[in-house]
Amino acid sequence: MDQLQQARAQIDAIDAQMAALFEQRMQAVGQVAQYKAATGKPVFDPAREDAVLDKNTARLQDEALRPYYRRFLQQAMAVSRAYQRQLLGRDVAAYQGVQGAWSHIALCRLLPFAKARAYATWADVCDAVEAGDAQYGVLPFENSNAGDVSTVMDLLYARPGLTVARMADLPIRQDLLALPGATLAGIRTVISHQQALAQSSPFLKSHDLAARPWGNTADAARHVAESGDRTLAAIASAQTAELYGLQILVKGVNEDGDNTTRFLVVTRTDAAAPLPPAPGRRLALLFTVDHKPGKLATVIRLIGEQGFNMENIKSRPLPHVPFEYYFYVQLVCPEQGTPARCGALLQSLEEVCRTVRLLGVFETGPAEEAPL
Repeated sequence: MDQLQQARAQIDAIDAQMAALFEQRMQAVGQVAQYKAATGKPVFDPAREDAVLDKNTARLQDEALRPYYRRFLQQAMAVSRAYQRQLLGRDVAAYQGVQGAWSHIALCRLLPFAKARAYATWADVCDAVEAGDAQYGVLPFENSNAGDVSTVMDLLYARPGLTVARMADLPIRQDLLALPGATLAGIRTVISHQQALAQSSPFLKSHDLAARPWGNTADAARHVAESGDRTLAAIASAQTAELYGLQILVKGVNEDGDNTTRFLVVTRTDAAAPLPPAPGRRLALLFTVDHKPGKLATVIRLIGEQGFNMENIKSRPLPHVPFEYYFYVQLVCPEQGTPARCGALLQSLEEVCRTVRLLGVFETGPAEEAPL
């Protein structure tokens, strides 16, 4: 047996031990779920999880392995939370659209064990979360090309009972999909959402293809699958092609290969313990100020003085108040970004703002890296 075979045999033996320990761990997780069901405690206790991560990571003697072990534990905890939600019947996640839509794809990556439930509108998703029919809602917030999804921002402003639990980026690659046996030369008409058609217009023009707007990309793919028409194609995702049994004629027909959509996961403010501020985590704030000289500048100055980096600031018209605005800011917690420091920032802002609300403290990054 050579060195590679010996190493693999050792890994196999360790994996066998880990499988047995995993079953034991999940049985203990089940007991935790029973306790939480009896006491009404939330599944996610971020302060405890942070403490457990610190404690267990410190047990490793090889410091170089500690970041990898921390990520390993984070994934194990995410699986444990998902199992608890399933046992407690708190595992429904809402999205707008149909199966294969980008919101559905984002949901499957962020909440891989959740029961996905489709709704007709973004407002319906928010209603479901507020009513407790869904524990989470997945909403598009911003696109790297098209900009803000202003309707979603307005929904969050109008619903103080919702909080942001996670923000994640999902690269958008649109493919040309058609029935099995169809050829690019035989395609005459392409259907998709208006935005997908616009992003793919150079490709469509170069192949002299007629474009017809459709409600959304996934439903366009479904229509092609049901039509039986080999001259008809849809622009949608590769996941949608698999879902509806279509073939990918051309990959990446959207013009900008860097097209990315940022998604939010929202939950009820009273349904989960908030994630505590910590270095690198994001704080999202909604606030209004009096329409007077220097008021907005004062807010920006106070944020900087507390050591928070402002990643972005957005403004939207205030509902029913012509030509006045509310503001959204997203801040990066500094190295000393403790809960006390965050509290001090909020207190200072309350003194100068007409209204201020903490919309959420959350992690950011690619959807696959840190499922909830």
